[in-house]
Amino acid sequence: MLPRRKKRLLLSPGKTQSLQQQSPGIMWMRRDRLVVTLILATGFIADLYFNILPKVQEKYFKNDCTCQDFKTTGESNSSSRDYWQNPSTDTRLPITSEAGTLLSAQTQTGAIGSQLQRLFSHPLYNIQTPDLRPEEYLLQREETLNYYIRKVSRWNRHQRYYNTAANISATAQVVSFEPESSWVKFHMGINRYALYSRDDPNIDQLLKDMGKIDIINADYTQDEKILKGICDCTQVVKPSGHHLKLSLKFQDFGKAMFKPMRQERDEETPEDFFYFIDFQRHNAEIAAFHLDRILDFRRVPPVVGRFINITKDILNTTRSEDLKSVFFTSPANNVCFFAKCLYMCKTEYAVCGNPDMLEGSLSAYVPGLTLAPRFSIPNPWIRSYTFANKEEWEVNPHYCDTIKQLYPYNSGNRLLNIIDMAIFDFLIGNMDRHHYEIFTKFGDDGFLLHFDNARGFGRHSRDEISILAPLTQCCIVKQSTLLRLKLLSQAEFRLSDLMRESLLRDNLPLVLTEPHLLALDRRLQRILKAVQKCVKKYGEPHVVAEDITETQQHGHVTAR
Repeated sequence: MLPRRKKRLLLSPGKTQSLQQQSPGIMWMRRDRLVVTLILATGFIADLYFNILPKVQEKYFKNDCTCQDFKTTGESNSSSRDYWQNPSTDTRLPITSEAGTLLSAQTQTGAIGSQLQRLFSHPLYNIQTPDLRPEEYLLQREETLNYYIRKVSRWNRHQRYYNTAANISATAQVVSFEPESSWVKFHMGINRYALYSRDDPNIDQLLKDMGKIDIINADYTQDEKILKGICDCTQVVKPSGHHLKLSLKFQDFGKAMFKPMRQERDEETPEDFFYFIDFQRHNAEIAAFHLDRILDFRRVPPVVGRFINITKDILNTTRSEDLKSVFFTSPANNVCFFAKCLYMCKTEYAVCGNPDMLEGSLSAYVPGLTLAPRFSIPNPWIRSYTFANKEEWEVNPHYCDTIKQLYPYNSGNRLLNIIDMAIFDFLIGNMDRHHYEIFTKFGDDGFLLHFDNARGFGRHSRDEISILAPLTQCCIVKQSTLLRLKLLSQAEFRLSDLMRESLLRDNLPLVLTEPHLLALDRRLQRILKAVQKCVKKYGEPHVVAEDITETQQHGHVTAR
């Protein structure tokens, strides 16, 4: 007699076959459960390691050690360089006190005061530059002072001749050279890294001086003189009647470029306007200087707003007969003037006072070409200044691959500086960056001068993403620039709030309207998203160019 178990198997062959057919499905179900369990366990472990444990350690096991083995790169990839996965990523770096010890970021950012004061106390704004050697300054003091003394002497001599011929008091406009003048200090402080140092108190003094010192002479700027009253209107390079600026000389012999008010604050550039026929806005020059300072570029010369009496400060001080000839009185009894160029020699293109007072921007001059020669170089991402044509970068998404093979963009930091400039221009909405300038003395790695920003802040309702082409096509950015942009995107240091506070220091009221300030925050987020997209595509080591290093022997964090 067979055992019961075998008997049951023999009596149920169909059922046995059915179970054998189902067994592979059951096996796969069990494997799926195992895979899901492993995935959940992996996610939990990662969350525990990267999120929970660091918070527990920060709360209960704080390390107050002031060790000097801080790394900005390499070993700290999982924490200090994790820019994207955690929006509250710490962007702080240690900095040194006078005694050489590393101070905590909390100590540095705990400064009591305005948001600007807290920002400029942040470690990212106290990264030390290497000690400057005398040859790393733009000008040599003795040679420069002798040059300015000769210029002042020549000015006074010519002024006496002019006053005698015109029967004007000979002592009215005599100037004396003061080596401690704020404009002289500004010129002497220019170095291979920036136009001025972060903590230079002289810049604020220069702004005050430009805003109040008496004006002793007015004239057309050098590029306006070159036109000689004749313009080639077959080349659309300047707008009809919108390009008007003057060179003003102060009682202390300093000089500034004056751009008059041409557009009301709440006006936007019409949608149908091409970028090359847009207005030049005085308030854009002022705001660009403040933004450049907040970004820590320091490549825009100091700019201040001022109300000018165009009769007293321009008409009565100029020796240019060309300039005198373009003054007239409007039907509303306001004093007006316009530029000399033929296509602008029309009263509808004039600027008028109320009746004499006119607001404008004053931009400090950098040293002249005799003392400090400069290169003017076409922007690789220059736009087509015609109504129909497009440049190669506008139709070729791989344009940057070509640029990277060309001198001087194939080495050094020139291309990175171009991308800094593109980020700056995108924030202000400036599409008119056709050239850039560098000081000849500093060679290929010299910083780019961000001149002529008057076509910025024209439309707050539109973000012209094509301005970011150098960034989006090359997909590289300086580490220091990226860290500061991330810092300015945080609530504690929101860019619009910092700009609002900074602009309150200017002489003119309401330099930027609220929509323009809020547009800065929106555009900043678009820049960060563009970098994030590059990081996802190429990886962070390829995108983020390290320009912050640590001097091991002193524990100093420095900028390369």
